[in-house]
Amino acid sequence: MSDLAITDLKNPLGTPTSSRSITETVNGSHKFVIQGYSLAKGMGIGKHIASENFTVGGYQWAIYFYPDGKNPEDNSTYVSVFIALASEGTDVRALFELTLIDQSGKGKDKVHSHFDRSLESGPYTLKYRGSMWGYKRFFRRAMLESSDYLKDDCLKINCTVGVVVSAIDCSRLHSIQVPESDIGAHFARSPAFRSEFFDKMVGDEQEVSVADMEPKVFKAMLHFVYRDALPEDESVASGSCSPISETLTAKLLAAADKYDLGRLRRVCESRLCQDISVNSVSRALALADRYHATELKAVCLRFAAENLAAVMRSDGFEYLKENFPSLQSELLKTVAGCEEDCSSGGGKSLSVWAQLSDGGDTNGRRVRQRT
Repeated sequence: MSDLAITDLKNPLGTPTSSRSITETVNGSHKFVIQGYSLAKGMGIGKHIASENFTVGGYQWAIYFYPDGKNPEDNSTYVSVFIALASEGTDVRALFELTLIDQSGKGKDKVHSHFDRSLESGPYTLKYRGSMWGYKRFFRRAMLESSDYLKDDCLKINCTVGVVVSAIDCSRLHSIQVPESDIGAHFARSPAFRSEFFDKMVGDEQEVSVADMEPKVFKAMLHFVYRDALPEDESVASGSCSPISETLTAKLLAAADKYDLGRLRRVCESRLCQDISVNSVSRALALADRYHATELKAVCLRFAAENLAAVMRSDGFEYLKENFPSLQSELLKTVAGCEEDCSSGGGKSLSVWAQLSDGGDTNGRRVRQRT
């Protein structure tokens, strides 16, 4: 065996690769007010009052309240409450929470929740349209009628649904590089400010008015102008619980665009990239498009294409459809480009897009709107 062959056998077959799947919930809530409870009694066992349909995770849901109970064997001893899948769907996995509101102001709500506790068998699975989760014996009726939950013949029920979705983690697969500091090469950091100070000021003017910017955003921008870095405090750091468009980083991105601060724009893009998720990517994409953040926009398009089914079930995607239809076309082009090389199985993406945007579900069936 030659020396060359021996060397080749010692080399690794290829560079190791890795990915990470994140499973999370797309959450939404609905308040159902039942006015005239006493008049609803006697409608019959198994008969219900339904809330309006509400959307969470791309599916329609409804709350069913049974004033005489759902189970004939209980002989109207209990009221029943259920959450129903009101649109087409197969094996929809979700977490639920039902809260009967204490109307005395004492805060002693009656809560049945899947959230914030370990579930031995995992999230509940609804097999088809009309599937329900809830309680046949939600509350003993005699006790309910003498409790603080019933006030002025009215009941209030809050419902939270968390639809389970999975996606590939973006933060390690995509990153945005920030260029090296160039503060020493610039007397005026912002061409826009340079124009304001040297070209537009007349006579004895001493001030430049800055409109449409919060003081804390302007302070952080000045910090960057003079120090070439963002202040390291909790309001700037990633991981905020606020919507991505309401974070200080997003507002600084808008300021960077307005005052032509290229490096600040890239710093903001890099930070926002770290927080991209199924729930946030649609709004991040809209933000990137509005403020000419080309690097962030490319990452958002790629992430959305790689996790298309989950993204299209998010509330953020509805926001994108309603407010930025042109970005849908760009996303479709990205999906087509991912067909060959997306790591998450891009071969299904176009069919998923066609089914969900044309009124179908992910199993290829047409969705009939409930009337």
